Parts: sequence; C-alpha cells; structure tokens
Amino acid sequence: MKKTKKIKIKLNGKTSTINDKTTLLKLLNELKVPSRKVAIELNMEIVNKKKLNSIKLKNNDVLEIVHFIGGG
Repeated sequence: MKKTKKIKIKLNGKTSTINDKTTLLKLLNELKVPSRKVAIELNMEIVNKKKLNSIKLKNNDVLEIVHFIGGG
C-alpha cells in the first residue's frame, strides 16, 4: 500500500500538515468551509472559485481564507 506524502502549508497564519496533492476544494470540504461564503487567497493572489478543484496545494503554500460576515 502506498503511503500518502504529507506537505506543510500556512493556513490563516498557522502551519498545517495536509496530504500531498490535496485540491483547494477538498481542503475547504474537510474544513467544512462553504466556498460561496469565503474569499480565498493563495500565495498573495485571489483564487478564481471556478478553479478550486483543479488547484493542487504544494509544500509551503500560503493560504488565507476570509469569511464574509453579513450585517449592517
């Protein structure tokens, strides 16, 4: 059985260890983050949400997930 390789990313300022080849969409699902209600920045660039399933996270990626808060 093949062992899954782990990588380190920085998620909202904290170091996290995830499986290699994890897509952004899979990570959001694992974190139970609704993609419709967040803005995502990967390595200082805003991510196009249509590409969440095609973006594979790499070692040392820096990810910021910002929740939209309603109100007035």
